[in-house]
Amino acid sequence: MSFDRAGRMLACMAALVSPLTLAAGKCERLVATGSPDAPPYSWQDPKDPKHLVGANVDLLRQAAGELGVKVEVLHAGRRDQALEEVRSGRMDLLLDMPMQVGQLTALDYIHPPLQLNEYLVWTRHDGALVYDGPADLARYQGSLSERARLTPAFEAFAKTHLKLEPAQNLTQAFQKLVLGQVDYVLAGRYSGMAMTQGLGMGNDLIARGLPVDRPGLYLALSHNSACNDAWLRGQLAKKLTELPISGASEAVLQRNVERWKAQMQTPPDAPKH
Repeated sequence: MSFDRAGRMLACMAALVSPLTLAAGKCERLVATGSPDAPPYSWQDPKDPKHLVGANVDLLRQAAGELGVKVEVLHAGRRDQALEEVRSGRMDLLLDMPMQVGQLTALDYIHPPLQLNEYLVWTRHDGALVYDGPADLARYQGSLSERARLTPAFEAFAKTHLKLEPAQNLTQAFQKLVLGQVDYVLAGRYSGMAMTQGLGMGNDLIARGLPVDRPGLYLALSHNSACNDAWLRGQLAKKLTELPISGASEAVLQRNVERWKAQMQTPPDAPKH
């Protein structure tokens, strides 16, 4: 067989291999991480502390699985530690990264965001707070978890116009609200729902009005990841566009709210069945 004929045969064989097969061969496994304390989006698995569970974990697995890419989502410590693991390339991807211009030198953000975390005004059922928009909050005392991640624009507005008492976490913020120490709490729609139901406060607290802020939670690929290529970024973006349209995002969020609620109501030493 001549070299010319052999070359043509190889070219034909290559053409028969689908782009999906070629691309999947480049990256068969992604190692991801994220916040270990942000239910229902992501939190440390009590049954397997080395890994994270949550809505963002499930959605990433679904999207990557449809591309033929396996995903392992590891607990890498606090948010800042998780970020450093991905920036360095020791892990490939963050599954709940807020948009930060300063991180664009190390990370590629996949658009659209995996989730839009809608921050709502939570009050007591019997609270007298009058609220038609963010400006109305200026006359009241509020609370916000130190772990909250707001958009830069709303963060600047809050710093200038609102009286927000920091809380170590969302649990402490809601406890202050129930005790009447503050008039309202700013908390995510689903994280607030998961926390109030899990703590048995569902009948005491309500979310009011429209969202005051809607920061995005993005998938962010490290520039130092061997899996970071145009094909994977494009395919993930396509899947992230399809998820909300199909209703998968909402269903996964609701399922993980219930998952967190059940976990909160199960004592750590309860027998496993």
